[in-house]
Amino acid sequence: MRLLALTALIIFVADQLSKYVVVFHMRLHERLTIDVLPPLLTFRMAWNEGINFGLFANSSGAMRWVLVALALAVSAGVLWWLRGQTQRPIVWVAGGFLIGGALGNVIDRVLYGAVADFLNMSCCGIHNPFSFNIADIAIFIGAVGLVLFTSDNKTT
Repeated sequence: MRLLALTALIIFVADQLSKYVVVFHMRLHERLTIDVLPPLLTFRMAWNEGINFGLFANSSGAMRWVLVALALAVSAGVLWWLRGQTQRPIVWVAGGFLIGGALGNVIDRVLYGAVADFLNMSCCGIHNPFSFNIADIAIFIGAVGLVLFTSDNKTT
């Protein structure tokens, strides 16, 4: 459980620090776009009021709190599911990735009303219109890790 907590803390801090540096210190929220390694990596500001790719975004104050509650419920559910189980360290790390990312996006919703997305990657003539953040990457990696590495028999 300590490994899960440490991983979640590291992901949470990395997410929030990256958002602060890129969005506010580098003023991406004013500039809207910063070419880093075009077209492979561009910082492109997007305030996401919905879930992935802006799904369920409707500018409703109520939806903001529904998504906060959902992220907190998923985080609590992962903790409940893994509690008391003997798992390989990779499972605790995966849980930490998912929870740290979820909490990073929760803080954005509470503070700003939307999630600060800024990473945009395109390649090979394919233009990607969507932006994401470190928390989104961590949630994806954590979910995949839990599916792939969690044992059903509660053994190591």
